[in-house]
Amino acid sequence: MSVRALWIISHEKGEHVSIRFTRRFATVEHRAKSLAGSSYVAVPEDHSVLQLLLTELGLSDSDKYYVALRDDCLHRQRSPALELCVDGPGKGILWPVLAISRGPLTLACLPIVDAPAEPRPPLASLLSVSQGLTLLAGLQTFLLGSGGKPDNEGLASRLAMLPSLLLQVCPLGTPLDVPVSGAPAASAVPTPAGSQKQPFWKTGLHRGRAVVNVALKETVRSMQYGNRSRQDLWDVYGTVTCKCEVEGVLPNVTVTLTLPPNGSPLQDILVHPCVTSLDSCILTASSVDNCDGSAFSGPYKFPFSPPLEPFRLCSYTSQVPVPPILGSYQLREEENQLYVSVTLKLHESVKNSFEYCEAHMPFFNRDQIGVVEVKVSSGQMDVSKEKNLLVWGLGQKFPKSREVSMEGKISFSGPTPGPTDPICTELTAYIKLYFKVPDMTLSGCCVDQHSVQVYSSAKSRIMTSRELQSKEYFIWNSSGSAPVSSGQMML
Repeated sequence: MSVRALWIISHEKGEHVSIRFTRRFATVEHRAKSLAGSSYVAVPEDHSVLQLLLTELGLSDSDKYYVALRDDCLHRQRSPALELCVDGPGKGILWPVLAISRGPLTLACLPIVDAPAEPRPPLASLLSVSQGLTLLAGLQTFLLGSGGKPDNEGLASRLAMLPSLLLQVCPLGTPLDVPVSGAPAASAVPTPAGSQKQPFWKTGLHRGRAVVNVALKETVRSMQYGNRSRQDLWDVYGTVTCKCEVEGVLPNVTVTLTLPPNGSPLQDILVHPCVTSLDSCILTASSVDNCDGSAFSGPYKFPFSPPLEPFRLCSYTSQVPVPPILGSYQLREEENQLYVSVTLKLHESVKNSFEYCEAHMPFFNRDQIGVVEVKVSSGQMDVSKEKNLLVWGLGQKFPKSREVSMEGKISFSGPTPGPTDPICTELTAYIKLYFKVPDMTLSGCCVDQHSVQVYSSAKSRIMTSRELQSKEYFIWNSSGSAPVSSGQMML
């Protein structure tokens, strides 16, 4: 794998955006031109790349709610592999432009793809994408460390060291010590450390007690309408994050994910490049295809040689039959007052023990909230200091009935108008749920502490955890209009 170009962009909440570092590799560009032939698209000037990247990442035109190049329904963003539409004499599409962001920096690169442009190959089949992301992640760790936001002087000094660093780890645009296509899988039997060469991306060795920490987090999203004419939508995706402090140049660790007997098979599985071997049936399960009873349902084994820093071992999606919390929201207006009725029901399969659970009810295009006369069956109701949001704190448990409700009316008479929103006009309104449930997942997926294997001379301490959290969990007013998707929620 080789990189045609590399960019490091600095931004602070969209203000004072600039390219702090850029590097192009002429020999790699010559190879890309030879491979692409008549479909070759040249890399534009840095200022053009900067503008295209900012638009694609949503960091420009913050005053515009709709940007055709980014928000058109026909455009499907595939983060972190982006498409940049280049205008001018060499117009065309640059793909895949890989971009990752953390803190004040966005790192991007354009790897060379040794495959025909049409039909476009799936990302999972492109080794250059995984290796390009690994390169960016390594540079990100070098620049930002573990804190995520170093001081300006520290960042400037590390940026000044990048040219000499790239000469060592990425000479002529080709990263060193990364897996090559078709290389045999590494043996699961550990080899003596003395015969192993330390790769450039591993900056040191761990000394001390061996500790392996595996954290499984599932995230659920939902759009509920409470209306037969609109289909409720939800999806679940999970990530497994590891931190391995194990002695040796290239230690071997195996993590196994298991499902309950009636669990839905994991789908759309993506793995970190450090995974040394994998059963092909693990990667072929896709949420786009119709799932049948023959789908592989585990156990899912991931042998790998871990880097020193925390990393995402794998991610997946899962099709669950129902969302964890079913909601009903009804809102009607009479004489400058809103009458509210809300019901939330916790599904019986969900553990009734929350780290937190809140329902936020914002109001747009109105005056500030004046008088609130509502009754809740459980929890506590608060008004934000901006007087445009009701916060219903549900605590750490639902009642035994697993159902809570809220009834009442709200009047608006504040001295200044509240925030505006182009979608939430008149009775178009929503409730957004925020919750986290420790020690459970919707799919039932778990990491057994005893199934984690560490091939090391010293005994390792194994720690595992799992949790479920919400993200973009909306319940829309069933009495008003609402944005509706015609298909499955996309990751």
